[in-house]
Amino acid sequence: MKNNWIKNFNALALSPNRRTILEIINTGLGAIDTEKVMRDSILLEGDVLKIKNQSFDLTQFKKIKVVGCGKAAPRAAFALEDILGDKISEGAVIGLEKVATKIIRSFVGTHPKPSEENREAGKRIYEMAEDANEDDLVIVIVSGGGSSLLCYPESEYKQGAVLYENFLKSGQTIVEINTVRKHLSALKGGGLAKVAYPATVVGLIFSDIPGDKFADVASGPTYKDITAIEDAKKIILENNLGEYELLETPKEDKYFEKVENFVLVSGTTALTAMAASARELGLEADVISEPLYDEVVPALEKIFARKKNGRAVLVSGEPRLKVRAGAGEGGRNLHMSLEALKMITGDSVFASFASDGLDNSDAAGGIADLLTLQKMKDKKISPEDYLNRFDSYHAFLKSGDLILTGPTGANVSDLMILLANK
Repeated sequence: MKNNWIKNFNALALSPNRRTILEIINTGLGAIDTEKVMRDSILLEGDVLKIKNQSFDLTQFKKIKVVGCGKAAPRAAFALEDILGDKISEGAVIGLEKVATKIIRSFVGTHPKPSEENREAGKRIYEMAEDANEDDLVIVIVSGGGSSLLCYPESEYKQGAVLYENFLKSGQTIVEINTVRKHLSALKGGGLAKVAYPATVVGLIFSDIPGDKFADVASGPTYKDITAIEDAKKIILENNLGEYELLETPKEDKYFEKVENFVLVSGTTALTAMAASARELGLEADVISEPLYDEVVPALEKIFARKKNGRAVLVSGEPRLKVRAGAGEGGRNLHMSLEALKMITGDSVFASFASDGLDNSDAAGGIADLLTLQKMKDKKISPEDYLNRFDSYHAFLKSGDLILTGPTGANVSDLMILLANK
């Protein structure tokens, strides 16, 4: 087996089908490894920087600046600094971990609610981009989690915290919350591209948006925004989200004429690798092409409807979950896995996991099969009780069925897999 991302692999691999599903998950996580993705996508030959199939002559630029946001940004910055070395003039990125970069300053922020730390990093990124000239190159690392981590001005982080709490209760999708976030910010919704104008801007996109809607990643700091203030107002009104000071995102084409965005990795990357792994293990791979934005139970019904002996059903998404006040611990992946216990039969195994390794807890997700159910029964754990209290984390903790990876330094949305009994 290749690199084992799952720290408690052996403790979880209590049956052949469990081992199989864990190996498939490992392959998916390996395919989206941030530093590997960077080195596979970016090459420096002399003074020529090659990103995928495009080349940039670095002698044409006086300064090279690197800025970035999101869960993958720190490790991507580390890899980029290793590739470009002292060709980088200055840089600043914000993520959830600090990396030992020498030139690029690494900020550690908060997620999912923004904070003063986020604003401080956002201010530095804003100033660095604003100071860029026509003959400068600004490389922007954009990854999932950046919508809360990239935050400027001060009014944004204060409003953003309130917005997140209210959105959690609404049960709406990431697309809707990001539409509003774009209109609170000076950097999102193409704002960073405008601030950096007239410099050349290169966006390195690590997509966490199901369906590969790349302009929505981190609320699109380098993409021209197609939404308007009225769209944000409508979402706020329909969901009773409160009152906010909204900004219009830049609409002038000139700010995007010298912007090139490169999508380096997405949920599709993980699903493709997982499907290949399933086939290598002698299974039929059934990849659901449409991302899941449904509420948890309808999402599970779609997955289980495709159940077939010898088949691995694979899908990415961010199912909706309305969380009540006073909820316990664990995110939608753990909740979904706990809910799946109601549908499990035979030797089938289901797992839903966060590709960043942190499902509103220190666990990526949970593994669900009849063995899980039996262990919970033996410990007098009522799955229904824990579901009602939104405390799925502790149900799986007590049964010993948490999937533990630690922070992966990557983020390509949530991933789900159902392995039907063979």
